[in-house]
Amino acid sequence: MASSKSQYNNVHSNSFPTKPHPLFQQCEEHLCRLGDSNATSSASISQKLSGLEDLHDCVVKLLELPLTQKALVNGRQDKWVDQVIDGSLRLLDMCSAAKDAVLHTKECAREIQSTMRRRRGSLESEIRKYSVSRKVVKKAIRKALRNLKGTESKNAVSPSNKDNETMALAGALGEVEAATLAVFESLLCFVSGPKSQYSKLSSWSLVSKLLMQSKKIGCEEEEKVVNEFENVDSVLPILIQSDKCPLNIENVQTELQSLESCIQNFEERLDRLFRGLIKIRVSFLNILNN
Repeated sequence: MASSKSQYNNVHSNSFPTKPHPLFQQCEEHLCRLGDSNATSSASISQKLSGLEDLHDCVVKLLELPLTQKALVNGRQDKWVDQVIDGSLRLLDMCSAAKDAVLHTKECAREIQSTMRRRRGSLESEIRKYSVSRKVVKKAIRKALRNLKGTESKNAVSPSNKDNETMALAGALGEVEAATLAVFESLLCFVSGPKSQYSKLSSWSLVSKLLMQSKKIGCEEEEKVVNEFENVDSVLPILIQSDKCPLNIENVQTELQSLESCIQNFEERLDRLFRGLIKIRVSFLNILNN
């Protein structure tokens, strides 16, 4: 699949024609920070989501400027404005897909934890339910990523009005959308889980790997490769075969707690982002309808 990040980098390389207002420079600075590193761990993705919050706060302020509102109103018949409005809805859809994915996983993981604590009910049954639920989540993520791929081939349309403010605004909003989609793509891929290397390992090798990760949690190199979703996906089926593999409940509970903490962080940031994206879309519509 073509990467949204690549699309973002292609757009960003053109930069803004001019920065007629300091907010345009602030937006560019936020965009540069977002593009500085890859999002490959829960910590780095959380950092990217935090960066998106700052970026969209800047966009909200940008939309309050009279020069911004004038450019949008004057261009309401232009294709670039249609793209901006469509893009605001696309971002909401992607954010909603990410929220649903983490929420669905959280609910099922909590059921397993509850069964472990109560020591009542069938743990095997809950684990199988979790596996089924994760398949549903991954299917939804694949659909969201396919929809995203369908938008990447669309080229940004330049405003017919070539004044500096309009050109800068169109460029800024296009970069914001591309950068935001790139972060959501990274998040969805992380939640879905990379192709598991664990499938090539024996049960004993997997347990050894997980135990070593827990011992080296303070090591930066180890933290870079940890995927809490993938760890739980891999370790739960092995728990069912505990008579064949020395994986105890405490190890699994540790993995589930790490996953819950990761999800909690994602969920809080996505909730704030979703509210910010709604605010931006409402601002667009109010400007164009007044």
